[in-house]
Amino acid sequence: MRILPLLAVCAGLAVSSVQAGPRPMPAESKDAFIARLMAQMTLDEKIGQLRLISIGPDMTHEQINKEIAAGRIGGTFNSVTRGENRPMQDAAVKHSRLGIPMFFAYDVVHGHRTVFPISLAQASSWDMQAIALAARTSAIEASADSLDMTFAPMVDISRDPRWGRTSEGFGEDPYLVSEIAKVTVRALQGSSPAAPDSLMASVKHFALYGAVEGGRDYNIVDMSPMRMYQDYLPPYRAAIDAGAGGVMVALNTVNGIPASANTWLMQDLLRKDWGFKGVAVSDHGAIEELTRHGVAKDGREAARLAIKAGIDMSMADTLYLKELPGLVKSGDVPMGDIDNAVREVLGAKYDMGLFDDPYRRIGAAKDDPPDVNAESRLHRAAARDVARRSQVLLENRDGTLPLKKGGTIALVGPLADSRVDMMGSWSAAGVPEQSVTLLEGLRDALGDRGKVVYARGANVTDDQAIVDYLNFLNWDKPEVEQDPRPAGDMIAEAVEAARRADVVVAAVGESRGMSHESSSRTSLFIPGSQRELLKALKTTGKPLVIVLMNGRPLDLNWERANADALLETWYAGTEAGHAIADVLFGDYNPSGKLPISFPRSVGQIPTYYNHLRLGRPFTPGKPGNYTSQYFEEKTDPLYPFGYGLSYTSFSVSGITLSAPSMPRGGRIQASVTVKNTGPRDGETVVQLYIRDVAASVVRPVKELKGFRKVALKAGESRVIRFDVDEAMLKFFNAKLEYAAEPGDFDVQIGLDSEAVKSARFELL
Repeated sequence: MRILPLLAVCAGLAVSSVQAGPRPMPAESKDAFIARLMAQMTLDEKIGQLRLISIGPDMTHEQINKEIAAGRIGGTFNSVTRGENRPMQDAAVKHSRLGIPMFFAYDVVHGHRTVFPISLAQASSWDMQAIALAARTSAIEASADSLDMTFAPMVDISRDPRWGRTSEGFGEDPYLVSEIAKVTVRALQGSSPAAPDSLMASVKHFALYGAVEGGRDYNIVDMSPMRMYQDYLPPYRAAIDAGAGGVMVALNTVNGIPASANTWLMQDLLRKDWGFKGVAVSDHGAIEELTRHGVAKDGREAARLAIKAGIDMSMADTLYLKELPGLVKSGDVPMGDIDNAVREVLGAKYDMGLFDDPYRRIGAAKDDPPDVNAESRLHRAAARDVARRSQVLLENRDGTLPLKKGGTIALVGPLADSRVDMMGSWSAAGVPEQSVTLLEGLRDALGDRGKVVYARGANVTDDQAIVDYLNFLNWDKPEVEQDPRPAGDMIAEAVEAARRADVVVAAVGESRGMSHESSSRTSLFIPGSQRELLKALKTTGKPLVIVLMNGRPLDLNWERANADALLETWYAGTEAGHAIADVLFGDYNPSGKLPISFPRSVGQIPTYYNHLRLGRPFTPGKPGNYTSQYFEEKTDPLYPFGYGLSYTSFSVSGITLSAPSMPRGGRIQASVTVKNTGPRDGETVVQLYIRDVAASVVRPVKELKGFRKVALKAGESRVIRFDVDEAMLKFFNAKLEYAAEPGDFDVQIGLDSEAVKSARFELL
C-alpha cells in the first residue's frame, strides 16, 4: 500500500478559488483591521459571529447557507469535507453583507482519517516525538479536508476511572499531562495556525471536568483552591502558554458556579491572570443548560450570564441569537461585552489566516479528492509506530511473550475481529472498514509459518440494556453487534479452539462505547460474559495471553492472577492489529508505562500516586491498627503510575548528586546509571520524582518532575542526568503564592513511581 507523504495532502491548498470578503490593508495591524471591520458591523452581525452551529438533521444545508448569508453564523462544526464546507464559505464571503469568512471545526482528538491510539494510550508511550507525530499528522489530514480548528487537546486530569472520558485524556499527573499538552498544541498549530496544513487548537474542557464527583459525567466539581491550582489547572495553563488559540469551556460546575457562567474562571483566572487572548467556546448546549443548573431562571438570564462571564461563542446556539439583541437594547448587557466577544472571534479567524484567504484549507473544487475515504490518504506507517509505542506490558510470566511465529494460535474474544472498536471514541473521520483487527494482524504476521484459529467466544456483554444504551449513544451505526448464539455454545467453540492450539490469545475488555462521553461505570470489571470465557479458557491448561482493549483502568485481579501474559493495548487505532501483532511476536519490544494508576477495586477510588502525606500513613511490612488503610485488601494500587514491563530487564543505580545543597536560583544535577540487564535491545522510561520533606502545607508523597525515554542495547549502560532547579520545587501555598520554601528535598529516580532510588539535598 502506498503511504502518502505527510505534506503531500496539502498540495494545492494555497491556491484560492476566490478572493472575497474583508482583507487587511498593507502594513495594517491585526487590532487595527479588526477595529475597522467591527466599526462596519451591525449588532445583529456581531451576534451572528458568536454562534457556532452544528451541522446535522436540525437544519438543512439550504437553511444553513441562508443563515450564513444573512450574517447569523460565525462558524460550524461536524462538516468535514471540502465539498461540504465550500458552499458555506461561498455563502459567507460572496453573499453576506460584509463577506466575513466562516471557520470549520471538528473533534480531531487522536487522528482524523488515520486514527491513532486514544489519548490515554498515547500518554502511555511517554514519547513526546510519537505524540507530536500523531497530532501533526492529524492536523495535516484535517486541514486537507478543509477544517480550521479542532476541539483538542483534552487535558482534564482524571483520577477516577469510572469516568467514561478518561479515555480522551492523558491520565492522572499534572506534569506529564502538561508536557503532552504543550507538545500537542505546537504540533496541531505547526509553524502558525494560519499555515494551510495546521489547525487552531482549542484546549478542553476548561476547567476541572475530570474531577466530577463519583466519576459521573456532567456531575459537580467542588475543590479547594490549593488543589485546583496545584493539580488540575496546570495542563490548561501549559496549553495556553504553548499558544492554543481557543478554549472549550466545561459543562460542570466549579465550586457551585457552572463554568459557562463563572466570571472568576473565565475572566479573572483565564484572561487576567493567565493572559489568554484567544476565543472561548462553550461546550454543546452549555448555555441553555444554565437554567437546569439552577443559576438562570430562563434563557434570557442564561445568555446574559454567559456573555458576561466571557463565553465568546455559543456552541449549538439558540440563546445568543434569540436573547442578546434584547439584552443589549435593554442595557442588561453592555455593548462592550458583545464587542469583546466579537473581537476574539474575529481575532481567531485572523490567526487562522481566513481573512488573508477564506479558502486557505478548502482550495479549489478541481483539486478535491475523488474519494475522500481513499486508502492513499492514510498515514499507516505513522499510526502503526505510535500504536506500538503506546502498549504496556503488565505481566509476562516465564517469558510467555514474545510468541513464536509458528504452530497454532487460538485467537478468541469479542474484540479480536471488531473494526469499530479498534478506533476508540471520538475517532473523527476514521472509517471502521479501514482499521486492521487483531485477527488480521496476527494472520499477516504469521503468513504461512503458522496457523490462527479464531473463535468469538463471547459477546462484549450479555446485558441487553447496556447494548441498547451503547447503540443509542452512537445512533448512526450499530455500535455493538451481538452474536445471537447461546453463550454456552460460543464458549464451547472457543475452548475447542484452545485445546487445538499451542497458546491462547484472548482479546477482551470494553467496546469503545463503554469508554466514551456519558459512559460512566460503577464497576471496573471486564464484563461478565468475557470473564466467563476467560475462566473457561484457563481450564484448558494452555498458556493464556490476555490482550486488553479498553479506555480506562480496569479491575484486573483475576486476570493478573491467572494470565500468563497481560498486554494493555487500549484502543490502538487504524493500525491496531498490526501494531499489537508486532508486540506479541517481539518485532517490537514494548516500552509503554502507565500514565494512570490501576486500582485493585472500585472501593479504592480515587487511586493516584501523588496523594498528600498523612499523619497516620500505612507502611507496607509494618502492619498495625489506626493507620490509613483498607482492612480487607491492600492499600496500594494493582499497577502503579509509571509501571510497565519489557522483554528485557533494566537496572538503575543509586543516585549521585552534584552537590548536597542548592542555593536560591541555582540548580543541582542528579544522575543514575541505567543498564539493560536482559537479552534484548529495548527502551525504558527513567522517571524523576521530588518529595518536599517539610513545608508550610501538607505536600504530596512525591511528584513527577522529569522523565527520559532511553533506548539501550542488551548489556549497554548509560548515565542519565537530570537537572533540578528551584522552579521544580515550587508549589502553591495556602495563600496561593507560587514559591519554593527552604529545607530538605528527596530526589527519587526509578522505572515507575514505586520502584525508585532516593537521595536528599537542601534548598538554602
